[in-house]
Order: sequence, then C-alpha cells, then structure tokens
Amino acid sequence: MTLYGILDVSLWQAALVTLALTHVTIAAVTIYLHRSQAHRALDLHPVVAHFFRFWLWLTTGMVTREWVSVHRRHHARCETPDDPHSPQILGLRKVLLEGAELYGQAADDTETLTRFGHGTPDDWLERNLYGRLHWQGVGLMLILDVLLFGVYGPVMWAVQMLWIPFWAAGVINGVGHYWGYRNYESPDASTNIVPWGILIGGEELHNNHHAFPSSAKLSSKPWELDVGWLYIRLLSTLGLARVKKVAPDLRVVPGKPLVDMDTLRAVVVSRMHVFARYTKEVLAPVSRDELCRDAAHCRRLVRRSTQLLAREGKRLDGAARERLEQILAQSQTLATVYQFRERLQAIWESRAASQDALLRSLQEWCHQAEATGIQALERFAHNLKGFSLEPTRV
Repeated sequence: MTLYGILDVSLWQAALVTLALTHVTIAAVTIYLHRSQAHRALDLHPVVAHFFRFWLWLTTGMVTREWVSVHRRHHARCETPDDPHSPQILGLRKVLLEGAELYGQAADDTETLTRFGHGTPDDWLERNLYGRLHWQGVGLMLILDVLLFGVYGPVMWAVQMLWIPFWAAGVINGVGHYWGYRNYESPDASTNIVPWGILIGGEELHNNHHAFPSSAKLSSKPWELDVGWLYIRLLSTLGLARVKKVAPDLRVVPGKPLVDMDTLRAVVVSRMHVFARYTKEVLAPVSRDELCRDAAHCRRLVRRSTQLLAREGKRLDGAARERLEQILAQSQTLATVYQFRERLQAIWESRAASQDALLRSLQEWCHQAEATGIQALERFAHNLKGFSLEPTRV
C-alpha cells in the first residue's frame, strides 16, 4: 500500500470520488429517509432499502427513526416554536450554522420519537446495529477511507461527515425557509432555492415539497430538475421501487357549464395549484391594471403587491398587514378580488363540512365572481367550473 492508499489515486481522482460518495449519501437521504420513510411516497425493494440504511450508517450515523421523527415534527409544527429548525423562529444564522445540533436536540426528545416515529424499521439490525452502534459506522468509514485513499482519506471522510449537516440540516432547513422563489403559497415560509436540484438531489425544491409533502416528485415546473426523481424512475423501471403518490395536477375541461363534485374534488385536492392560478390569472393582472403608473414603476410594484395579496393571512406580520391594507385602500377592484381569494380559501378550510355544503359554497362563489364585472375574475370563475384532476401518471 502506497502513501495514497490501496487505490493509489491522484488528488483530482480523490476529489471526484468524494463528490460521488457524497452524492450517494444525498440520494439515500432524499429517496430513502425523506420520500420513502418520512412521507411514504414510494416503496423500495428490500435490497435497495437496506443498502441505503447501511450506507447512511457508514456515512452519517443517522438513525432512520430519529430522522423521520424530526422531519415529521417539522411538518406538523412548521414555523412555530415547536418546529425543530425554523429560521423564522430561531434565526437564519442559528439554523444554518447549528442545524446538526438542532437535529440532535430534537432526536433526543422521547416524545418526538414516540409520536412521529411510527412505521420505521424495527428489525434485529436496526435494534442491534444501526440504532445502537450508529457512531461505529462512521468510524468504520474513516478506516476504509484511510485504507483506500491514504493521506487523502481523513479529508475525504471529513467532507463526507460535513456534507449532510451543512447542506441538509443547514442550507435546506435554513435557507429553504428564508430565501428563494415560491411556486405555491403554502402556509409556511418554505422556498425553492434553485430550480436545479443537483447538489442536494432535488431537496432544493423545498417549497414544492411543502405544498405537496406526500409527492415522490419534487419538481413542478418544466425547468425544474429533481435528480432524486430521476433515480426513483430508474429504480421503478428496474422493478426496485413503486411510486405511490405524486402531486396532483389540474386540467380544465372546456365548455363545462356547472361546478360539480369533480370540480370540488379538484379544488380541494389541488388547492395549491388553484391558488397559484388565481395569483397569476387574477391578482397579478388586476394589480397591474390598478396600481401601475408607467412601465418602469410597474414591475417592482406589481411583484411586491401580488406577493402580499397572495400570502395567507396568518403569515402576515403587523407591518405586512398594514402595507396590504394600504394597497387595498387604493382600489376597490383590487379589494374585491382579494376578498374573493379569501372566500375561496375559507371554502377549502371548511373541509369538515359536508360535501353538499362545500359544493353549494363553491357554486355560489363562482356565481358571484362572474357577476362582479371584473374580467380577470370572471374568466377565472368560468374556467374553475372545468377544473378537474389530471389522471396520475407515474
């Protein structure tokens, strides 16, 4: 064995191998821990699932039940003081730099494990190896790195150990709830950091995920790349995975004259798509018509006002609510379309009511919207009658 290990690699080769190894770890986190275990969006063949469990034991020391419990608690308590890692509550700096510590604190909470850890592996290997001796795995990884790569080994191991704490615990949990673009007005602060999920396997598309948590596919727009989904499709083609659920998609059935149960189901199930369309087709054009003085003034004003108009009321702080009231006071038309958005939101939030009652409410909403004389709102209400769910294709 040489100074550079059994494989006798060069510096550049060691760097490429490190990137490949960390990418496998990212794939294990996003496919196995996140989409399969935490959200049950897909089933994995036992061989694939066990490979991911073994690899995560070697490269992260994370226990499946602990990771799943912390993540489910995050969704259940998002942006509240009980959220394990919200930058809206704790501050971006703390989550970005201390994300692994915050994860560890939540994983040590017995109540979190009991309440949110159901359905995770509980076999002999999990109880006696992966769960009990989880730090021995990363120690074995260090030995293997040194044997295979010599003097590069400790550095490669350090990068492997820091990869998930930095990218997942820090960047996704921190920046992914603080800065970026939003396709959907989910009731939290989640954002998409970039539309090309390469370094973190698609997890950068965090707003899409919070809009549709149980979807195995995180990309939503044609330009968004979800590498994890590409791997899932490959595993599915090979018979090594079965996708259970992807985000619903809306279609408009032309010429449909009435709101029926199919329309109601589409609005309830695909609420995020409905409100995204309302923002694009009603709030944005009405804001542009009512608020713009000239082209130079228009773009920034419309963007800011539309963001406020589209945001759920409970996500508005005092200053934002005051700005919203100032915007609405400038235009009765804008105030009207905002009120109709709030009424549509209220229909969705009344899911406990009977289907007949919800259907009557939605029919009345469309009837009144079409009578406002506001063209953008009238067109939306007319199209809403034809809303239907696209057949699921996985």
